[in-house]
Amino acid sequence: MIKKAVFPAAGLGTRFLPATKASPKEMLPLVDKPLIQYAVEEAKNCGIEEFIVITGKHKRAIEDHFDSAFELEDALMKKGKKELLEEVRRLNRINFAYIRQRAPLGLGHAILCAKPFVKVEPFAVLLSDDVIDPDTPFLREMLELYREKEAPVIALEAVPDEDVEKYGIIDGTEESQGVFRVKGLVEKPRLRNAPSRLSVIGRYILTPDIFGLLETLPPGKGGEIQLTDALNQLAANRPVYGLVLKGRRYDAGDKLGFLQATVELALRDKVLSGQFRSFLNGLMANGKKEIR
Repeated sequence: MIKKAVFPAAGLGTRFLPATKASPKEMLPLVDKPLIQYAVEEAKNCGIEEFIVITGKHKRAIEDHFDSAFELEDALMKKGKKELLEEVRRLNRINFAYIRQRAPLGLGHAILCAKPFVKVEPFAVLLSDDVIDPDTPFLREMLELYREKEAPVIALEAVPDEDVEKYGIIDGTEESQGVFRVKGLVEKPRLRNAPSRLSVIGRYILTPDIFGLLETLPPGKGGEIQLTDALNQLAANRPVYGLVLKGRRYDAGDKLGFLQATVELALRDKVLSGQFRSFLNGLMANGKKEIR
């Protein structure tokens, strides 16, 4: 059983400046929860018990969010807001460790920072930028595939041609529906050089042998330690599998994707959905279109 999850959260969040100048991108709210909380809840719902957050400068708000807040809890208790109090306290019952990544040296380096806590166990990696539909049990499916294959598993999503250069792209063979044996990966290739249209997205089940590769890996694209390069070497020496996402993913690290996620999740919120849908339909009224 995989019991540990790593959450890289040391990035500079440049795509959301100036909002992220002093506030972590991971704390941007989707409806009423920050991005990183969606990823933490996703992992917790799969039985993961230990959470390792790789942080950087100006990321203290993440630690505070998952810590107890006595004054707030006391105020909620005195006002009789029991449901809200329980929602706040629920975050206090999760075991977190925080590791500072001293410089933005890439995703591969961020994962390497987790080695002292992960040690020799397999572990999950979740990028909070990628918000998976909360009703989609995708991480659980990845864990099941890992247990079946006893090999690393990476999340895949088919992307249109115009987005190929934004992602790591796999070369692989489909062994069963949605399950690919990965032969290799290319980081952000030009369309004409792309081996497929299957991109790597922000969910990974990794084995501890990845650390040895990351430790000896020279800087790759952008002068960073690229996880894609380490996975490429790993796939050359042992089986690595990719699982295609069947549900909905929101690229919340992008402004448009963040807005799309906000709208769709708000439309599914039990409290907000009715009024919010009426508001959107009012905006669309002149075009005689209705949002359903």
